Amino acid sequence: MRARRWAGPIAWLALALSPPGGVTSDYGGGGASSAVRSKREAGGSTMAFEAGAAVGAREGGVRFPFPFAPYRIQEEFMAALYRALEAGGVGIFESPTGTGKSLSLICGALTWLRDYEERKLQDEARLLQEPEQRDRESSLGGAPDPASGEPAWVAQFVQGKAARDQADRAKEEQIKRKKREERLEKIRHNVQLKYASKRKKCEDDETERLLQLSKEILSKEAGSDVLEQLDHNEEELILAEYESDEEKKVGAGLDEDDDDDDLEEEHVTKIYYCSRTHSQLSQFVHEVQKSPFGKETRLVSLGSRQNLCVNEEVRHLGAIQLINDRCMEMQKNKHEKKNEGEETVGKRRRVSRAVCPFYSYEQMQFLRDEVLVDVKDIEQLVTLGKKTKACPYYGSRYAIPAAQLVVLPYQMLLHESTRNASGIKLKDQVVIIDEAHNLIDTITCIYSAEVSGSQLCCAYSQLLQYMERYRKRLKAKNLMYIKQILYLLERFVSVLGGNVNQNPNTQSISQAGTELKSINDFLFQSQIDNINLFKVQRYCEKSLISRKLFGFVERYGAPSTVKTNKENQKTTGLQNFLLTLQQEPEKEGAPPHPSADPETDQLKMASPLMHIEGFLSALTNANQDGRVILNRQGTISQSRLKFLLLNPAVHFAEVVKECRAVIIAGGTMQPVADFREQLLSCAGMAADRVVEFSCGHVIPPENILPIILCSGPSNQQLEFIYQKRDQPQMMDEAGRILCNLCNVVPGGVVCFFPSYEYEKQVYTHWEGTGLLTRLATKKKIFQEPKRSNQVEQVLAEYAKCIKRCSQAGGHMTGALLFSVVGGKMSEGINFSDDLGRCVVMVGMPYPNIKSPELQEKMAWLDKNMPKTAGQAPSRVLTENLCMKAVNQSIGRAIRHQKDFASILLLDHRYAHPAVFNKLPQWIKERTLIKIGFGQAFAELRKVSVTSSVCRLHMETPTKDPFPFMHSFSP
Repeated sequence: MRARRWAGPIAWLALALSPPGGVTSDYGGGGASSAVRSKREAGGSTMAFEAGAAVGAREGGVRFPFPFAPYRIQEEFMAALYRALEAGGVGIFESPTGTGKSLSLICGALTWLRDYEERKLQDEARLLQEPEQRDRESSLGGAPDPASGEPAWVAQFVQGKAARDQADRAKEEQIKRKKREERLEKIRHNVQLKYASKRKKCEDDETERLLQLSKEILSKEAGSDVLEQLDHNEEELILAEYESDEEKKVGAGLDEDDDDDDLEEEHVTKIYYCSRTHSQLSQFVHEVQKSPFGKETRLVSLGSRQNLCVNEEVRHLGAIQLINDRCMEMQKNKHEKKNEGEETVGKRRRVSRAVCPFYSYEQMQFLRDEVLVDVKDIEQLVTLGKKTKACPYYGSRYAIPAAQLVVLPYQMLLHESTRNASGIKLKDQVVIIDEAHNLIDTITCIYSAEVSGSQLCCAYSQLLQYMERYRKRLKAKNLMYIKQILYLLERFVSVLGGNVNQNPNTQSISQAGTELKSINDFLFQSQIDNINLFKVQRYCEKSLISRKLFGFVERYGAPSTVKTNKENQKTTGLQNFLLTLQQEPEKEGAPPHPSADPETDQLKMASPLMHIEGFLSALTNANQDGRVILNRQGTISQSRLKFLLLNPAVHFAEVVKECRAVIIAGGTMQPVADFREQLLSCAGMAADRVVEFSCGHVIPPENILPIILCSGPSNQQLEFIYQKRDQPQMMDEAGRILCNLCNVVPGGVVCFFPSYEYEKQVYTHWEGTGLLTRLATKKKIFQEPKRSNQVEQVLAEYAKCIKRCSQAGGHMTGALLFSVVGGKMSEGINFSDDLGRCVVMVGMPYPNIKSPELQEKMAWLDKNMPKTAGQAPSRVLTENLCMKAVNQSIGRAIRHQKDFASILLLDHRYAHPAVFNKLPQWIKERTLIKIGFGQAFAELRKVSVTSSVCRLHMETPTKDPFPFMHSFSP
């Protein structure tokens, strides 16, 4: 990573020559900033914006275009971001929700990119001028060099060679850039190209249809001298010949002989923006469109095939793994079809394999250019793909090299193989990871894998039946790898204590329990240490065996496909086995319950090998970076093998190493020690290369009242530790606090519990004591559902109740929502305005330290990490996990500048300095610690009276009836 690319005399020359409004000579100063309302001159920048459309904000000598007068904290955020990008390294940025974090990231980062491109152009012009000047000087001759005795012109030639090489490279880059800009400008202004492309597409479709018809006629006339007559669909199930483990890599379905300069196009300096969800990415793109940079920025949105595929035949598969495999297979069919060329049909029948009609190189190039001309989100990209008959998934990937801003889910960037397959190159680029509070957990989950005994046995049976069915048609290398996979599956079931040839539902485990092993120990115990898992993994990836197997099961696994003829007798064993797996042994008295996600159940049932491939890939990690967990429970079907990644830094290190700068941002990043120690330090990042920035909130101090309450109304000390929280007096005290709150707090009250089990226990206890009835006289009570598909309905009813009570008045003042920390409503939900006038946190949600995964993680940290302030790393981990969850939950209430709410933390342990300091700065500096309930209640009453007056003077609320549905607030 480069610390400061433009350091030295060249940089200062570029700074001195920069146009008005660019980076000025006083860069780096910390002078006072003000909102400047003026027009910004483009100054020849490759990234201009509409003159007069924005307000300029100057901070530290840099003017940041902004769509309106920014908050002071936004100016500071952009200036700090600019400095971090200029210096390189890693920045950890925290800006609470409602402070305009997205817009600050956009304007700060794109301002830096604009200035960087301007400096690069100036430096390029200087490099092109220097050789000419040096040639003129050398033509004058000179005295011989006294040291070498050579003529001066020889020495000058040698010295100038490097400069000439640089100039040549600069000239090539200039030519490529001009060519790209001319092409985009032509597309931007010449709409006739669109109609010409559309006509060409129609002609190509007609030609393809006629060729296909001719081939089918020839195929019918050909002889049938084959091993066994198979219909078209079954022919596609047979594995193609696997040439070798070192076969040539063909990138992203492109043919090697495609002669186009764009395939060799170098990646311009760009910013990769990542976030968690599709909706967050779409919201970010809309913010870019509204920003001063929205007209001229070359932005491309990336997504999964599940989001971008426009081929209905593939989309209907539903599960992302099936969509991926089917897409890859259709590409391979097209590649093979092209290689066949005009070969005549021989004795063996040529089968017409399915190809994707949207995978047209010319149309995808056209779509690429359309994407680069105007900023588009995922939905607009899909619409464009349907209109142009081009694949948005690959068309958007072709746009990556020329794009200035790439928007993508951070799983796509953090997973190395996905990153490489997508054509993402991080060398000297900028990465911004937004909503990064759970970044460590995300990396851990991406590289962890789990399979059940039922999946192992099912995959074994499917693969064995497949091999027997097509043994005579499979090449030797295919048979060899299939037998290796069968052996692996057999050993995995054996290590769980079962037999792969028996029904996993009826095989009981003699010694249930959990066992943890290192990767090497697991391989030795399973007796598979002599198998090269890297080669097996590569075979699975290249041969698409899981997709072939899924098609085989689709054809023969369902009872409706059973036939009586001889051809299908071989598959009846598979059908019977699948039926026994579907018939789970019912527990006596247990009511049947439908699956929450039938699609997932179908994937687990029909394609278990896809899951197992992920587990095999995980076993190729370094021995010290992970553990294998053997969880033996009841039967083989219920038992599981899980790979747990212990060191996420090993995968994040590649990102940090290649990038010019990495920005980790979020609304709630505290505590940041986890990022520094577990990710950055372990990834080899020096402490002085990591900068932190945290800003306050835009709300007035009186709009938020955080209180740490140490005791309840009856002076019972509040300490919801695991040993005490089940005591009736502790639950009663929490109930009395809620009753008092509901009497004075208008609108909605959200109460968070540490777990679903404890929430259910407290609810049942209050139901028995009558306290729930007392609460219901003031607030209608709602509970967070466990099923994701029920969350929206509960939230809608909660919002309607609050709105109805607010309009009708009367005895009922709103609603009370019982939620769970880390549940469906603790992240990504906006309880703004009346939806969350008070947030209550019952106890401290420490993770379950009896969890084998957490115990192993704690042991690994204690072994590999130093102590922090005298505390063991394992203790710091549990505390940080707890406070990170608390900070996410209590941040649900304040969502914009005019919002107000109170926050009540029910546990005296929050007052301990080590815990207190891990609250977000903007909450911590306003938090009151109250020993007794009386003082706290007086403060709450005071705020409630003030807020009731404020509500009468607030602006008209948003027309959106359910604002909590949005992950971002403006």
